[in-house]
Amino acid sequence: MPVLEALLDPRAVVRRVVIARRAQGDAVTRIIEAAAAREVRVEWADAARVTRLSRNGRHDQGVVAEVTSPGIVGLAEWLGGREGTVSLLLLDGLTNPSNVGMLIRTATAAGLDGVVLPRAGSPDIGPLVVKASAGVALSATVLHAADAATAARVLGSADVALVGLAAGAGRPIWEVPVPERVALVLGNETSGVSPAVAPRVTEWCTIPLAAGVESLNVAAAGAIAAFELARRRFAGGGAGARPRRGRPLTP
Repeated sequence: MPVLEALLDPRAVVRRVVIARRAQGDAVTRIIEAAAAREVRVEWADAARVTRLSRNGRHDQGVVAEVTSPGIVGLAEWLGGREGTVSLLLLDGLTNPSNVGMLIRTATAAGLDGVVLPRAGSPDIGPLVVKASAGVALSATVLHAADAATAARVLGSADVALVGLAAGAGRPIWEVPVPERVALVLGNETSGVSPAVAPRVTEWCTIPLAAGVESLNVAAAGAIAAFELARRRFAGGGAGARPRRGRPLTP
């Protein structure tokens, strides 16, 4: 349960937990115990209030928490004065919380610097995103901007190139030269990269598919792209190598 994961993660700041009066079971007991251990206030309320707070009555299971993730910062603030390599995923119009959560987990696992999640048109870092990320979203670096177009503009002003991923567009991803400061753009699950962001993309790439398969789920495509970027950053450094500051990311 995401609430329990937040309480057990010392990096997540949990301000309060609200539990429906009729909620019960082992999970609820563990949440109450974990909240007590961290001296987090527990409030009891009717189920309707819990649903209003969670904005997801189908999945809140009668429990909701107010959580602040230390990794959530403004994109412009994060980029300010940052030199050397930059490797990000820019999520442009993704609406499925499961895809967002899985991509946050993947980017973090690949060692990328973070995920740009615009406020407009994207799900909040809520229970479904946290669950899909297996709790990683509570501590991952998630960079906010007002919308995807603003994010693209801010990235460009910081000399971060946008490389777009699209089915059948451009060269295979492993053949595309990638600059040392780059954001891989993943578009909406149905319509792809938005018209507001597409003109700022400097290079398009694709993942070649065999056996008549037309496309991949965006989370699967993003995983391939993230680890291809990681391969280029870490190549030649041996097992467990970390990125070298300022190293060009070339094929």
